[in-house]
Amino acid sequence: MSQIDIPSQFDVLVVGAGAAGLYTALCLPESLRVGLITKETVALSASDWAQGGIAAAVSPEDSPKLHIEDTILAGAGLCDRNAVEFLAQLAPNCIQSLVNLGVAFDRHGQALALTLEAAHSRNRVLHAADTTGREVTTTLTTQVLRRPNIQVIQQALALSLWIEPETGRCQGISLFYQGKITWVRASAVILATGGGGQVFAQTTNPAVSTGDGVAIAYRAGVILRDLEFVQFHPTALTKPGADRFLISEAVRGEGAHLVDNEGRRFAFDYHPAGELAPRDVVSRAIFSHLQRTAVDLATAHVWLDMRPIPADKIRHRFPNIIKVCQHWGVDVFHEPIPVAPAAHYWMGGIVADLMNRTNIKSLYAVGETSSTGVHGANRLASNSLLECIVFGAQMSQIELENIGLPSEIPVLPSRKFSIDASEGNIQQAQLEALREKLPRLVWENAGICREQSKLETAIATVESWQQDFAALPLSQFLVALRPAEPANFDLPDVERQLRLWAETRNLLDVANLILKSAAFRTESRGGHYRLDYSQPDPNWQVHTLVQTDHWWKSSLLS
Repeated sequence: MSQIDIPSQFDVLVVGAGAAGLYTALCLPESLRVGLITKETVALSASDWAQGGIAAAVSPEDSPKLHIEDTILAGAGLCDRNAVEFLAQLAPNCIQSLVNLGVAFDRHGQALALTLEAAHSRNRVLHAADTTGREVTTTLTTQVLRRPNIQVIQQALALSLWIEPETGRCQGISLFYQGKITWVRASAVILATGGGGQVFAQTTNPAVSTGDGVAIAYRAGVILRDLEFVQFHPTALTKPGADRFLISEAVRGEGAHLVDNEGRRFAFDYHPAGELAPRDVVSRAIFSHLQRTAVDLATAHVWLDMRPIPADKIRHRFPNIIKVCQHWGVDVFHEPIPVAPAAHYWMGGIVADLMNRTNIKSLYAVGETSSTGVHGANRLASNSLLECIVFGAQMSQIELENIGLPSEIPVLPSRKFSIDASEGNIQQAQLEALREKLPRLVWENAGICREQSKLETAIATVESWQQDFAALPLSQFLVALRPAEPANFDLPDVERQLRLWAETRNLLDVANLILKSAAFRTESRGGHYRLDYSQPDPNWQVHTLVQTDHWWKSSLLS
């Protein structure tokens, strides 16, 4: 990618270019100079992979009230009703704004086409075939690239928040870009970096989903919430050598059956709604069924049979699923798809209010990175893209403080990191080994079913890996950098090495946070299931909060 000089100061920095980051950037006042940071290109994010759609009560048979009740029921007692009302009531207007921007949702004649997904009481999920996320992000990217006030900075990695020591406010970020570390000032920083699915060995998330925003915020003293609540999607394609490609819930909504090796619809053994029970229930049903019937759990799967859906409807609604399955040798018209659960969505995140504000002044969080209270312990299907849009829209009302001119920043001399080839190879091998071992550890010990002894063992292992990581020469150099101190590197393949280092650091922190939060909550609720505490406990109808290394409970929720 060609060298681009980036300014040392913006009015607002948006970190992340999925649906949340893109829509936020578009909603910020056009009078502001906006920097949009993405560690990949603007076309690669988890939003781009979202298949099912976006939920909104736009049908005459539906209402925001019904959408609110469905969301709260799915959230298993931990939703914030004010936040859910805010989400559902603003949803129809936000859908209209997407249509106005050019998002081509499927239609029946002139009316928007709506489908049913699990735990919805009405058909309310808008879609663009089975690539809704791609349609939304592609349209938003086109609009962003037209805006003269938005500068997109691609293949740039945010490393840390720049906190002003006297006031404690966020005044920018440190950024690894074009082989160097620079510090970029802003009157506001908005984290929209998505989830952290890559901390699990089995995930539907793309490689970019390494929990960067949550980890960066955690290290800066931001309050986080409900990190134990991870949604495991029940139906990810499970074939040797294939990524865990998500088979949309809309497939079951349109009539596909979940069956075992005998062809029996076993999900009804676990819940009266069968395949259309909430995601956590269906994931546990599959997990439990495989525990009882499978020989090798690593390759175990059940089957998703699309043949009850008319072939023409499959072709119209699910062209991408047909194509991906075909690539892996599965003909959905004549045979069922092998599927198993995989980590899909992180309900917890950075505590943010309805205006996306965090406990650190001038720092905001939007989308999956945040915890606004709308998802509770278990997100309702297709509310994730909606959250990105509804909460992104609030940034049109941002109020900025004057942070002074760039000339006021002391110019520090650049520090240089260099390492000999053999040491560099050892360091890279250690980082790669951590990246490989960590997701397996978290999947095995904090996956669909959890228990105290395994969680404690995994926590001890992660803490020992964190010590190994901290001892690396690159870690010691980077952690010692002072605010506003630039750095450059005499390091082979520096872009790859720095990204590997940063993502490994973030994943280690994310793993530690999820494991400790899961050990802290001694009950089962929503996406968090404990074999040793298998029932919800009314005393745990509270949020789990963490700041630095301190965990505590919120007050009881009504």
